[in-house]
Amino acid sequence: MTTLQTPLIRDRVAALVREAVARSQGTGFLPSVALPEVTIERPPKLEQGDFATNFALRAKRAVGPRGPSPMDIASTISAHIAQDPPSYLAGVEAAAPGFLNFTLADDWLREQVNTILADGAQFGSLPVAKLGRVQVEFVSANPTGPLHVGTARNAALGDSIARVLARAGWQVQREYYYNDAGAQMEHLARSVWKRYQQALGRQVELSGDDYHGEYISELAQEILREHGDRFASLPMEQAEELGGLASRRIMQWIETDLERARVHFDSWFSEARVIREGDFQRVLDLLRERGLVYEREGAQWLSSQELGDERDRVLIRSDGRPTYTATDIAYHYDKFFVRSFDRVINIWGADHQGQVPSMKAFVKNLGVEPERFDILIYQMVNVLRHGEVVRMGKRAGTFVTLSEVLDEVGVDATRWFLVSRSADSMMEFDLDLAQKQSSENPVYYVEYAHARLAKVLRDADPGVDWRATDVQLLTQPTELALIRRMLQLPEMVELAARNLAPHHIPHYAYELARATQAWYDAGNDDRALRILTEDRALQAARLKLAAAARQVLANALDLVGVIAPDSM
Repeated sequence: MTTLQTPLIRDRVAALVREAVARSQGTGFLPSVALPEVTIERPPKLEQGDFATNFALRAKRAVGPRGPSPMDIASTISAHIAQDPPSYLAGVEAAAPGFLNFTLADDWLREQVNTILADGAQFGSLPVAKLGRVQVEFVSANPTGPLHVGTARNAALGDSIARVLARAGWQVQREYYYNDAGAQMEHLARSVWKRYQQALGRQVELSGDDYHGEYISELAQEILREHGDRFASLPMEQAEELGGLASRRIMQWIETDLERARVHFDSWFSEARVIREGDFQRVLDLLRERGLVYEREGAQWLSSQELGDERDRVLIRSDGRPTYTATDIAYHYDKFFVRSFDRVINIWGADHQGQVPSMKAFVKNLGVEPERFDILIYQMVNVLRHGEVVRMGKRAGTFVTLSEVLDEVGVDATRWFLVSRSADSMMEFDLDLAQKQSSENPVYYVEYAHARLAKVLRDADPGVDWRATDVQLLTQPTELALIRRMLQLPEMVELAARNLAPHHIPHYAYELARATQAWYDAGNDDRALRILTEDRALQAARLKLAAAARQVLANALDLVGVIAPDSM
């Protein structure tokens, strides 16, 4: 595989500034003091160039009041760079009150079309050495009911984060941790037992702690069809087998829904396995040694409030059964010390926000460096139809299921909308918008841009060989603007990976689609700017640009889990 840039062009510009700063210090213009890091940004206006830095403004504090002004610092750095400019740079200029603006060379920009096509599906991957093994644990919903749309946001975020991290150089393992032991499974077993008894015609009432969704009745009816009245005389207190049958069926629903949503896992890890095979007892002994366990009312408690939790939590109930907190700590011990991941990322719903400080403190207490452990919290999803919140699902009774949303709007729209907002923001999933086949719907707009480019390539004269054409014929402003936008994908991957923020990718894909629209529309307004122009050499160059833009759109969509269609 070839790489587009080693390193990213933004980082090459930063290195150029650092070299000029070192020369300025060598000549004595700048004092030999610690200076701030060079940061390169995309300026807000095109006339300000491709990249900019405010280094000179930030350096002024370090050089002191008697040192050169920010404009003098910027001008000197600019002069050093201009003495021997690299081929990719058309110019650098100092701008008041102390900015440096950089403009990329048109010839270099055009040549990147060839590099993008050479990279193909790998374009956007960062040119770095392998960073290590990272585990992304996400979804992890208990097998007590079908996946709802809130958990679907977890699925979409987790899968896109895994895709982005893989492009950033990590070896990624995706894991689903499911609770197949404990109180929630007992509630499920009792609920199914009661519905089973009702299906046999007996008068049994559900309590407030039971699961009331219609799916519980479906499970009971299914068990009755397959096993008859085998469990008719089974006491409710011994309903574990019924609960096991139900939870396995629910896990099949979950796996089917996730597979349909293009979410795949490398590992399915059960809570029961942690208790049965893991280092559960070892971790408990470790916590006791560190004075973090005490006994009260026959139960064993963790002093989690000391570690930042909102309250102390029970580890071992008075009847000797471990809680979810206890198994979760042991599970994380397994991640770091048994399977030895270099980095672990958990994706949790907002209802677990209060547990974040204590869990991070537990992991640190076990000897894990804080930077190796991340917990991403995502907020709730409100589903809208006709501007109103949808509160009922046909199967679950109290929530909208992932399956229902997939049925209504499809996988692509579901994935796009669930990823397109920052995880820490509550989101509204507008079903009406997601179904629209118009430019109002952002995922449709981006997919249509890809399909239109594919059609242009299909409609081209087969005698025009664009693969070997000269890209230096691409001179129009809309062509260069499109190339500039295409080259931003690696930066977006780096940003999304660094901040665990995949919402940057759909926003980028939309802006790239807008750039292709502007290029295409320019040809509608002026025959000389058409992609399929009569000038065969120019047509070949524009077809090559179309092929490269189609590739970058496809790569961006893939990071969101959306299919790039060749026709619509």
